[in-house]
Amino acid sequence: MLETPRLMLRRWREEDVAPMAAVNADPEVMRWIRDGRVLDEQRTRARVEEWENEWEAQGFGLFAVELRSTGELAGFTGLSVPGFLPEILPAVEVGWRLGRSHWGQGLATEAAAAAVRFGFEERGLERIVSIAQVGNDASERIMTKLGMRLFRETVAPTGGRRIRVFEMSSDQYVAATR
Repeated sequence: MLETPRLMLRRWREEDVAPMAAVNADPEVMRWIRDGRVLDEQRTRARVEEWENEWEAQGFGLFAVELRSTGELAGFTGLSVPGFLPEILPAVEVGWRLGRSHWGQGLATEAAAAAVRFGFEERGLERIVSIAQVGNDASERIMTKLGMRLFRETVAPTGGRRIRVFEMSSDQYVAATR
């Protein structure tokens, strides 16, 4: 569990499935995710189970992001292996997805910064990447705020959409946090 001024990043609970399914059912939220298709509660439940399994297998994964002030689930942030993009492997990706009512408040940046810190300081990662579809300017702004730099532009093998990969090394992280 990680805490930031406004957020608690924690492992998933059964009661998180329905609010995360609501996030995943919003076409505007899912616009930049894979092929843009929304996910129903059943698919969301399967994803949450996959995310929890990643924690067990890798020692890192996607955190449920909870607002400390209300206990409301805002979405997720965390670390995962971007297996869909073999050309950049080995790599660990920081990602996030928040419900639309939580956009524009700096919450994604706050949550992702905590996940990056966890990856470098607690898990000893050497490099963290982040991936966004070309045109997803909001996510690219977050990547830049995190101190990441554009590494490459390519095409996602699934769906054929153009994507940009940003990265940060552990050395760059240390230099930025001094």
